[in-house]
Amino acid sequence: MRLLLDTHTFVWFLLDRRRIPDPLMADLIDPAQIVYVSAVSVWEVTIKSGLGKLSLPLDRLEALTDEAGFAELSVTSAHALEVRHLPPLHRDPFDRLLIAQARHEGLTLVTRDPDVRRYSVDTLWD
Repeated sequence: MRLLLDTHTFVWFLLDRRRIPDPLMADLIDPAQIVYVSAVSVWEVTIKSGLGKLSLPLDRLEALTDEAGFAELSVTSAHALEVRHLPPLHRDPFDRLLIAQARHEGLTLVTRDPDVRRYSVDTLWD
């Protein structure tokens, strides 16, 4: 399975792994899994950190992502264009782009967000 982390899952992995169920954590640290972190999530945490809503070591974020064994998923024009196929169920532009990426790339989106799970996209949360 190829997984894409929703931003909250990525943040919890870095700051508070207790918020991630044990079976799911096993999937995230399994070297046989390919786990992606999107540039969308990095952008979102950078904005939230700048607004004082989140405290992450941004200067070490790339290194922490690499140490976790996560792969980076860039944003492409095809991802942005995929958003047009999404019904207006969720207004968050970051989540909508993550959904579009997961759909376009055939990834399973790791999210606890019930609004995201309403879309036609494979999701995972144990």
